[in-house]
Amino acid sequence: QVQLVESGGGLVQPGGSLRLSCAASGTDFSRNAMAWYRQAPGKQREFAAIITSGGGRNYADSVKGRFTISRDNAKNTMYLQMNSLKPEDTAVYYCNIDVHWGQGTQVTVSS
Repeated sequence: QVQLVESGGGLVQPGGSLRLSCAASGTDFSRNAMAWYRQAPGKQREFAAIITSGGGRNYADSVKGRFTISRDNAKNTMYLQMNSLKPEDTAVYYCNIDVHWGQGTQVTVSS
């Protein structure tokens, strides 16, 4: 059974940093692209970042230059380093691989 588990969310002040993790189990995802999405209160889920099996990266304009996506295939784990956080980054962050989704981790940016 495929399972994705996000962790690392929390409350942070504007300008602060957080590092999210997504641990995948149940199959080998080293050949899959892996992505982060986020959903702010009252809004639709939106794309944040993606990393291909070969390490290619793409970001939403809203996070470009502040967020960095990475992966460790040996650990079947993906990361999202988030720097210079803004209140508008407040959302539930979801890990996505193919048709699989995690349960999400809450990120709140507030003073």
